[in-house]
Amino acid sequence: MASGTVIIYGATGGVGSAVARRLHQAGVPLHLVARQSAALESLATETDATCTVGDVRTPEVFAQATAAAGESLAGLVYAVGTLSLKSLARVTADDILDDFRVHALSAALAVQAASAALKAHGAASVVLCSTVAVQTGFSNHTAVAMAKGAVEGLTRTVAAELAPAVRVNAVAPSLTRTPLTAGLLGNPQMVAAIEKAHPLARLGTAEDIAAAITFLLSADAAWVTGQVIGVDGGRGRVQAR
Repeated sequence: MASGTVIIYGATGGVGSAVARRLHQAGVPLHLVARQSAALESLATETDATCTVGDVRTPEVFAQATAAAGESLAGLVYAVGTLSLKSLARVTADDILDDFRVHALSAALAVQAASAALKAHGAASVVLCSTVAVQTGFSNHTAVAMAKGAVEGLTRTVAAELAPAVRVNAVAPSLTRTPLTAGLLGNPQMVAAIEKAHPLARLGTAEDIAAAITFLLSADAAWVTGQVIGVDGGRGRVQAR
């Protein structure tokens, strides 16, 4: 990866913190953003990072974080997550708007605020997060699939607009073991059934997703942009046995 700071939104989540630790081990300077101040400050100390405490539902956080991160950014990761699974019959307008705000609108605002610093770097990379549920229809994913579908459109549009100075890609995970999903994965029988739906016969881990994100940030992915890459145990493309 070219030298420079990487800003990570959602840094205290399972995937965000895994990315932060991987990049820190590689010697990459970090600026971390999350709303949980105690967890954020602890991770910032662990990874020698600077940080901004803030909620992505508050538009001012993006300018604040970008200014704190510096005038030249090597990368941006938007790994903010929610878990609101409701059927079409139960989902409300507020549910849909909140998922759109957190996943799509705020991702756009984060990249918009950082675009000058990313372009100033000249070889920067942005990685956003979608979900396997966009391409593979699942019940009870109305709001999140709609919002993440917008993220995939954002990925391709911004990749076109910011090229050649900035690459923009997304990862699309399937169900991943993180603190966010711990409540959902409390039933062993349900977990076993979900694992069998994946050709690779297990759920993802934060490290699985972080490895793909780290690759997309790196110079090894220097000719990759505008892509949505499934990191999903095969669930989005392959029939399980």
